[in-house]
Amino acid sequence: MQHFKLILPEHLNHHGKLFGGNMLKWIDEFAYITATQEFPLNTFLTKALDNVVFRKAVSSGEIIRFDITLAHLGKTSVVYNIKTFGTRVNEQVSEVLFETRITFVAVDDNGNKAEIIRPSNPAGC
Repeated sequence: MQHFKLILPEHLNHHGKLFGGNMLKWIDEFAYITATQEFPLNTFLTKALDNVVFRKAVSSGEIIRFDITLAHLGKTSVVYNIKTFGTRVNEQVSEVLFETRITFVAVDDNGNKAEIIRPSNPAGC
């Protein structure tokens, strides 16, 4: 699944580049949206972000594309690979900016681990 974000001045740090915390927040948000779209009968909590790698600095005005792909579907957890690409305004070239893996765990109404309920017609699973 793909998501997009326009980088605005309020997303920048004191050096005029994207604050890394914003990138991590968006990764968590967009991956959560992906998980709930692919497995809509479940409640998920973020369990882990693995091997977080920032490759390039990001400036105001860039449009970031988040590519989120299913890496592993377990009994109670789901893992996604995430790559982000940046495109500068008026340029056609995209560069890899960031990559990581994120793990979500399914929980029941009491917050305990639960088996993932798979949709009857899984899309890409």
